[in-house]
Amino acid sequence: MSDDGEQLGIKPLPEALSIARGLDLDLVEVAPQAEPPVCRIMDYGKFKYEAGQKAKESRRKTTQISIKEMKYRVKIGRGDFDTKTRKVEEFLAEGHKVKITIMFRGREVAHPELGMKILEQVAVHNADVAKVEAAPKLDGRNMVMVLAPDKRVQADAARRKALEAEDARAAAAPAEPTSTAPTSTAPTPEQQPPTGPVGEENP
Repeated sequence: MSDDGEQLGIKPLPEALSIARGLDLDLVEVAPQAEPPVCRIMDYGKFKYEAGQKAKESRRKTTQISIKEMKYRVKIGRGDFDTKTRKVEEFLAEGHKVKITIMFRGREVAHPELGMKILEQVAVHNADVAKVEAAPKLDGRNMVMVLAPDKRVQADAARRKALEAEDARAAAAPAEPTSTAPTSTAPTPEQQPPTGPVGEENP
């Protein structure tokens, strides 16, 4: 096979090598298991370079998806909750799944509703970027839930925010003044100009 894909037919090895050398190219065996083996005339150095570039680009585009974990305690303060939840949102935006773990201490495990409340708050906060992939469940002294990125939810949220921004701009724009034509009013009898001396008829 020539470098442009043309079938050259079955050639003895010396002749095939001679053709390749005459073109200053290489003879590369591409299907050794075939009968007879299939070779191609090509620039092997260029082929290897281009294959390496394609593999590098493919690796660059492939996001390494992993499961991150964020741990909360039942008696977590508002500041810590907000910080951890923002970090969860960042993980989701990067394409990672996030395992949310509520850790119970002592008798807290007898009140799973406290852990459920925190998990619900985390899910609501991230409702525009993720969905609940694994519902909350008790796992020993922990309660766990898994959030996963959801592109459809993210697209819907983006559209909604764009519409809200457009409505806000429209509401903030100054209203155009409306022009009103002056209205004429008929003069009252007291306002009518005199037509002559009182008691005399007009000619």
